[in-house]
Amino acid sequence: MRDLIAETAKAVNDGYRYIVHEGGARSGKTHSILTVLYHLCRSRPSIGSVVSESVPHLKRGAVRDYQRIQKAQGIWNDKEWNKTDFVHQISPDRMLEFFSVDNSDKVHGPERDFLFINEAQNISYDTAKQLFVRTRKIVFIDFNPTREFWAHTELKNEPKTKWIHSTYVDNNFLTKEQIEEIERGKNNKSWWAIYGLGQIAESEAQIYTGWQIIDDIPHEARLERYGLDFGYSIDPTVIEAIYWYNGGWIIDEVTYTKGLSNKAIADIFLNLPRALVIADGAEPKSVDEISSYGVTITAAIKGPGSVLQGIQYVQQQKISVTKRSLKTIKAYRNYLWSTDRKGNILNVPDDTIHEWSNAMDATRYGFNGFIINQQQEERYVPEYRAVDPVLGI
Repeated sequence: MRDLIAETAKAVNDGYRYIVHEGGARSGKTHSILTVLYHLCRSRPSIGSVVSESVPHLKRGAVRDYQRIQKAQGIWNDKEWNKTDFVHQISPDRMLEFFSVDNSDKVHGPERDFLFINEAQNISYDTAKQLFVRTRKIVFIDFNPTREFWAHTELKNEPKTKWIHSTYVDNNFLTKEQIEEIERGKNNKSWWAIYGLGQIAESEAQIYTGWQIIDDIPHEARLERYGLDFGYSIDPTVIEAIYWYNGGWIIDEVTYTKGLSNKAIADIFLNLPRALVIADGAEPKSVDEISSYGVTITAAIKGPGSVLQGIQYVQQQKISVTKRSLKTIKAYRNYLWSTDRKGNILNVPDDTIHEWSNAMDATRYGFNGFIINQQQEERYVPEYRAVDPVLGI
């Protein structure tokens, strides 16, 4: 039985400068590095840094994983944790800090002994280099191989680099349900190569490209729509707010939650700035019930070809997404076209793993109201309102 923690510790003892974990989904990469990193910082006077692309990503990813590991081992101590600065002060001369690369003071700040860049494919090489030169001893890196990036071009052939490859079969702690969920992706060649087998795959199957990640919604941005995808026990209910700003659109994830009743969904909207809600037209009863609570809501227009038509329209837009919209960003990166057994891309979205379609469907519904005349390829102009046939606005 494979032990990734032991392999990582051996790489440390063998004197490698860079220890790179490349692998598929749920392979245990992050768990192994965080475990070894903690023991390194605990065993000697030292400073360790865990770095991620944004604060929300950090909080829901590495910080949560780190605390879970500590609690599972019965060694977590609340008194050692600084909730404001995300610092584990193990002892006066031993600490582990967590920060995001959008904190320039940290990136260009003091030196450290150990560095861990989590999901490094989302961080530029210029930023990584700044972190490298301020790290005295060991650099840990992990990622899913969604594409070739600087780890492959700059570190792959570096003699001081230890490359550790893993997949979900190397994780001895996955549940049966988690394994089944991963293996549902076998029919999509690109997804399976990246997240199942942990191999670099071509990105031609990605449906949406070119979206920008921004810090927040500018004050001048104008709320135009909400997109709503229904869920309950299996899939989450997803609400996306859509803003117009400076010639493009901004998507902001409002909720991504399971178990919401229609009344609970209505309560969310009634406590948000008002705008038209465009919802999944497959649930007219839910739309009617939410409307009865005072929410201005209508169903997305559906019909033959409407999904592809909606995708095409969204593809044509200039889109940004707020960095706090973690589920939406992950869905955007993993929303792929289906492929056949030979790897040929089919003109059908891959819906094998619903986690990636939920947020993208909600986004598409939100844009549904802006498709004025698809045949003439008219585009939304902010000075004019799209006409909604139900509400007349």
